[in-house]
Amino acid sequence: MEQLLIAMILAIGMSPALVGATDIGASISIGQPGFYGRLDIGDYPPPQLIYRQPRYIERGAMERQPIYLRVPRSHSRNWKRHCRQYNACGERVYFVQEGWYNREYAPRYQERHHGRGGEQRAEHPEGGWSDRHGGGREH
Repeated sequence: MEQLLIAMILAIGMSPALVGATDIGASISIGQPGFYGRLDIGDYPPPQLIYRQPRYIERGAMERQPIYLRVPRSHSRNWKRHCRQYNACGERVYFVQEGWYNREYAPRYQERHHGRGGEQRAEHPEGGWSDRHGGGREH
């Protein structure tokens, strides 16, 4: 009886640790359906865009080349509210269409980068993940 009582106390005491242990991380990489963030268009087919003209929030954006982003539709509609999440308030931004990303960009990206590791990933504010690359060529 005493052993059963000790086992129950231990089980109750360990349950918060077990709950925390089930919170495992998952990451979504560029080229996967749930990825949102900056895309390197490079030699990919010309992207289909949500808006014909790039969006920008800060004036300095006109001095730099525009960037291409894949974001949830609600973010592109209210860009001023969401641009900080992508570190892009000071950039001219083209938003790529979902269909183009899924048909053209993602399959080619996966083909070219299959098996590559070591990219840094950061949790996206709406539950997805985005790749953040410091310096060098952006993906």
